[in-house]
Amino acid sequence: MLKSTLGAVAAAGLLAGGLATSASAADFGGNCCADLEERIAELEATTARKGNRKVSLTISGFVAKQLLYWDDGFESNTYITDTGSVSIGTHVAFTGQATIAPGWSAGYVLKIEMINDDSLLQNQNNDDGIFAGANAQAIVANGVFSDVTIESSYWFIKSEQLGRISLGQQSSAADNQAILPDGSGSLIQANYVLYDINGFSLRNSAGGAINLTAGGFAAASGFGVVNQTYAQLANCYPLTDAPGNGGGGVAGDCDGYPKNVIRYDTPTFAGFSGSASWGEDDDWAVSGRYAGEFTGFKIALAAAYNHTSDEGNVGGVFTSLGLADRPPGFEGGAWQVGGYIQHVATGLFLYGAYIEEINDSNTGFAEWDTKVEGDTWYLKAGIRQKWTPLGHTVLYGEYGNDSDKMSTLMFGTGITSSELERYGVGVVQEIDAAAMSVWLAWRHYEPEVTCNPGAVITNFGACNNATGLVAGNNDLEEFDLIKAGALINF
Repeated sequence: MLKSTLGAVAAAGLLAGGLATSASAADFGGNCCADLEERIAELEATTARKGNRKVSLTISGFVAKQLLYWDDGFESNTYITDTGSVSIGTHVAFTGQATIAPGWSAGYVLKIEMINDDSLLQNQNNDDGIFAGANAQAIVANGVFSDVTIESSYWFIKSEQLGRISLGQQSSAADNQAILPDGSGSLIQANYVLYDINGFSLRNSAGGAINLTAGGFAAASGFGVVNQTYAQLANCYPLTDAPGNGGGGVAGDCDGYPKNVIRYDTPTFAGFSGSASWGEDDDWAVSGRYAGEFTGFKIALAAAYNHTSDEGNVGGVFTSLGLADRPPGFEGGAWQVGGYIQHVATGLFLYGAYIEEINDSNTGFAEWDTKVEGDTWYLKAGIRQKWTPLGHTVLYGEYGNDSDKMSTLMFGTGITSSELERYGVGVVQEIDAAAMSVWLAWRHYEPEVTCNPGAVITNFGACNNATGLVAGNNDLEEFDLIKAGALINF
């Protein structure tokens, strides 16, 4: 050990000061060891270490990129994208832990997202995203337009018998709960959130864009004519923003981004665990989970409920633009359930999730208070088997449906029902030696809305030629995409 340390110090000396003469190299004084220890301390102070002597440091994360070919029926193109921000895209995480006493520990998590091609924000006219390379997590959680942002930053204290309490920017007790039971190995590539189409504009059957004129509270917030995107058909009422324009356009993920909360997680008892959280002004959530294996079957279940009465809009982003917050009296929630079962021997699996939004608002604005409550359900089935030495191969088919999840802006202008169906197939190949997975997938979307001239609330009707919608049912243009990419963990 001393020999290798001396060699490292000598090499550093050569790089710093050039070759020394043979005479000076042999000139060792009586305090050589003190000088050596001092030099070693200097080198240690300028290099990355695995934490200090008390608190560990672990660096982890993954990088994910994909090619995305899309066709909206009238236009097509190929983009290079990330897999979506908000906990599912390229990031680096710094985590640490220290033992306080037997059975007690304290630690921290700092997670940073680095995404400049967020698939959540791309559309027909913006291959780098609507906000010039910004990612959605930076916008909704921090109110800034940046491609680098803090996804999580919190500390925790944990007891093996009593559970864990944590404080800071993190997922609530409901965030991602219905998604996480999916153990198929295709969670990132196929889930119910609209990571790959969220920002794309809807088109009517003639290929025209659908533009709605804001009324009611949306108009008071400073919004005029608003282009409608797929986010408006997969809105979540608890996340909806001031103009009701798809700030919660994430299908079933109705508590969908990390924020400042205090959270408690129970220990796991016989496979069961639970969580509860509270966040600022005011958001609260509870959840429960189970994971186990019986007679050759893996089973994972989760259920959660979240509620918010926060009158500030999502991430304060619209406030930062000089627009109004949500109206006083806003109140909404959602409950969700997800489950996964896999036959271990054959690898056959089935995953399903159901989410329903709840509207308890009393704002005085009809487009908010009377907006119908929508739901999302999603199914995925397939097989996970190790057919090659590379690792497991996952083959899957998926189907999802968002019913009456239109935004408050759509509802206020006379759209009384909406539906977004999607189905697809894909293959994921895991490469164990490189902690990597690669994939190829196809997805198809079918949107439709029902426009009722007699149901207009905001005096700005959607059922006219200017909007590209007619009274009655409107089958909007279908959308196809093919994506191929890879993810590597570190």
